[in-house]
Amino acid sequence: MGLYKRGQVWWMRFTHNGTLMRKSTDTQDRKLAERIYHSVLGKIAEGKWFDRLPGEDRTFRELMERYVREYTDRNKAVSSHRRDRGMAERLNEVFGEMKVTAITPRHIVEYKSKRHGDGVSPKTINNELTLMGHAYTLAMREWEWVRDNPVKRVSKEKVRNMIERWLTLEEETRLLAVSPSWLQQLIVFAVSTGLRHREVLHLQWSQVDFARKTVTILEQKNKSIDTLPLNARALGVLKDRAQVRHITSPYVFFTGSGRPILVNNVLRGLYAATKKAEIAHLRFHDLRHTFATRLVQAGVDLYAVQKLGRWKTLSMVLRYAHHYTESLRAGAEVLDRVTKYENTVAAQSYSGELAVSC
Repeated sequence: MGLYKRGQVWWMRFTHNGTLMRKSTDTQDRKLAERIYHSVLGKIAEGKWFDRLPGEDRTFRELMERYVREYTDRNKAVSSHRRDRGMAERLNEVFGEMKVTAITPRHIVEYKSKRHGDGVSPKTINNELTLMGHAYTLAMREWEWVRDNPVKRVSKEKVRNMIERWLTLEEETRLLAVSPSWLQQLIVFAVSTGLRHREVLHLQWSQVDFARKTVTILEQKNKSIDTLPLNARALGVLKDRAQVRHITSPYVFFTGSGRPILVNNVLRGLYAATKKAEIAHLRFHDLRHTFATRLVQAGVDLYAVQKLGRWKTLSMVLRYAHHYTESLRAGAEVLDRVTKYENTVAAQSYSGELAVSC
């Protein structure tokens, strides 16, 4: 019998018009799989079987539900689960009830236009299309729902993100002056370490080593484990937090119940403080940009900035290079020293030749 298993699901193998076909029965029940298999063989014998793709009967909403269930939940960090579900919901508002095979590049371009009209940033639109495209890739290569990925035929939006927002020292002073103490500590710690908001809010005491003056970051976007040095300001915040440690909570920054502070509450507090301080367009993530910008402005080598901020590639750090053009001066001045040296050697050589000739 032409039945076999892939994982827990039964698949069938048969020949149609001289071509070997492999199709999923979409069931883990062997008896049901056998009935489906014999039904297909009967339709082939009667000339009534057509190679119908599962995506012709599945909605886009079903595609996204399977993607989140089988890919997001199994392969992505917990911090990405809510983001993927949020993007899936926004995509479902437009494509949800459409059949998977009915969505074309034209529909996706119209979606892009709609999102532009809603005032959504190009980067957010690209993130949504990336999620949609990956779901279609799995549906094509692994689930065999479709033969084509329509997202691949749609161009991505141009993102202008070379200029990042960062806090000047004067702005930081104003911001801290109007912030409650719990928010002050978060701001100072984020600016001093460059950690992402989830890394700050979910930081546990087991990750802190006061003796070595380090913090270890476990769950990251690049799936690595890094131990980073702490400067005096960051250590100061941690020592203050150590004075008010929760009896049962492992977290450094916590609520009254000992749970991590919710990012939405942090953002509400931050936006209220920036309004009072008359500081425009500042996000919590900009505190990470502030960390990198200040390092570059102080003349720290870009490779060291990359390692301290845990950026995956050096090219991701180059966006900050324009903040300190003086750091290039040392490189340019090397030519002066080289030229001076070569001229000196040439002069000495010439003097020697004259002495010999005399």
